[in-house]
Amino acid sequence: MQARTSEGRPIRLLTVLDEHTRECLAINVERKLTAEDVVVQMTDLFVHRGVPEYLRSDNGSEFTAEALRDWLKRLGVGTLFIEPGSPWENGYIESFNGRLRAEFLNAELFDTVREAKILTERWRREYNTIRPHSSLGYRPPAPAAVQPEGSGATPLHLPVDGRDGEKLT
Repeated sequence: MQARTSEGRPIRLLTVLDEHTRECLAINVERKLTAEDVVVQMTDLFVHRGVPEYLRSDNGSEFTAEALRDWLKRLGVGTLFIEPGSPWENGYIESFNGRLRAEFLNAELFDTVREAKILTERWRREYNTIRPHSSLGYRPPAPAAVQPEGSGATPLHLPVDGRDGEKLT
């Protein structure tokens, strides 16, 4: 996905989402993204989270590059490319990207790429640990980050639903 800095220069965002948990694993923000950038990001995730069975993506040049496809093949990771013009084949990331755009990118004006990286990471952490998701029973995707009451830690409380003032659970 793409955004712009205040002077109008484009920035690209590589968003990585776990389809099972709906957790946003990474958002890489750069002026441009290449297959090498994808390999670096995926290497970090594979080391820390394990190697997945497959990687679902669109047909952007950074995902269809021979270097990335060869690397994934060596690791035994299958590729699932969505058909061009068929965003419903990648519904979770399309929904996530829509929320990222509506809730964050449309509300921010970045002066630098560094500022975009910092603010985007802050939003990603909030998305994963605080923001309730209706598809997950109004819990965040990474609930381990929310300390349960009685654990000795001060619990994080979910936000209040603006419609009726009741706390979401």
